[in-house]
Amino acid sequence: MTTRALIRTLLAAVALMGLAAPAADAKESSPLVIGHRGASGYLPEHTLESYRLAIKLGADYIEPDLVATKDGVLIARHEPDITLSTDVKDHPEFADRKTTKMVDGVPTEGWFASDFTLAEIKTLGAKQTRAGRPTEFDGQFKVPTLQEVIDLARRGVRGRGAKRRSGKASRGGLKVGIYPETKHPTFHERLGLPLEGRLVTVLERNGLSRRNAPVFIQSFEQANLKQLNTMTPVRLVQLVDANDTDANGDPTYAPPFDRPYDWTVAGRTDLFSYFATDAGLAEIKTYADGIGPWKVYIVGTDPAGNIKKVTDLIDRAHAHGLLIHTWTFRDDALPVAYVGGPIEEYLRFYRLGIDGVFSDFPGTAWTAREIFRGP
Repeated sequence: MTTRALIRTLLAAVALMGLAAPAADAKESSPLVIGHRGASGYLPEHTLESYRLAIKLGADYIEPDLVATKDGVLIARHEPDITLSTDVKDHPEFADRKTTKMVDGVPTEGWFASDFTLAEIKTLGAKQTRAGRPTEFDGQFKVPTLQEVIDLARRGVRGRGAKRRSGKASRGGLKVGIYPETKHPTFHERLGLPLEGRLVTVLERNGLSRRNAPVFIQSFEQANLKQLNTMTPVRLVQLVDANDTDANGDPTYAPPFDRPYDWTVAGRTDLFSYFATDAGLAEIKTYADGIGPWKVYIVGTDPAGNIKKVTDLIDRAHAHGLLIHTWTFRDDALPVAYVGGPIEEYLRFYRLGIDGVFSDFPGTAWTAREIFRGP
């Protein structure tokens, strides 16, 4: 079955279930289903088409990763380097823009959003970035701005989750929440294109810089979250990374996935693992509302995908008054331990008490949540 046929089948199933009616303003569900870069398992990531599909498949939130253009506009791309996520290298008029920049201490060769105006970015087409996924939509969809993502969230028709949600007092008029990530804040600061003020300005312009707005802001760096905590009451989430896992299922660390890059710049030597300690959780609580760890911090798997341990991180985060959202769930990259398929993996995390999951296949996350909740 082609990707187009699969998407048509998925949406037809949604319609047959009678669950495609729009709901009122976004209302929190638990655990949250967060469309990771949209429905990126099916369509090129960080496109309006991918976000729209995620909404129709039941996502409560959609996730735009944010980088800045040369003229200071926030756009949705996973990295400042747009080489893999767009068809920029197929545009001869931009051949001379290829360059090497230091990204979190790593020399990176490619084409960078910060060297293009928004008008130039809009001439590019988005591409699938993960091997083994369909490429038939490559080049067909454009790169959206943060404002365009908000506009979609405001008018977007609720999908399968609408059955479970009722109206509530206005929370910014969004029908689905947004979960932006500030990508490489130190990199952007050094370019003279800081992300924080630009993000807050867009939120304020849309009536979303409020505590009860359907918005989370996340980052792997800490200093920018602390700054944002002084600029907006929106909920903040500290992301927690690692490089790989060892034979015992414990995270391993190597640059640039060893610590927040702003710590490296400041000379702080703690690893990301510090955030999973009680001291680290207490520190997060002073400036943020949640923690967003890679899922191996909760269910430790070895490099082959075998489950080696289950930690108490969810319970300890809750004890510190923190939400915990974990990433990334992929139907096509399932740890071998889950012989029952991706539903089994979601159910394990739901039963452990997770507050939200980032999924490339939000329809699967939604289905698992329906099973978890029961009739």
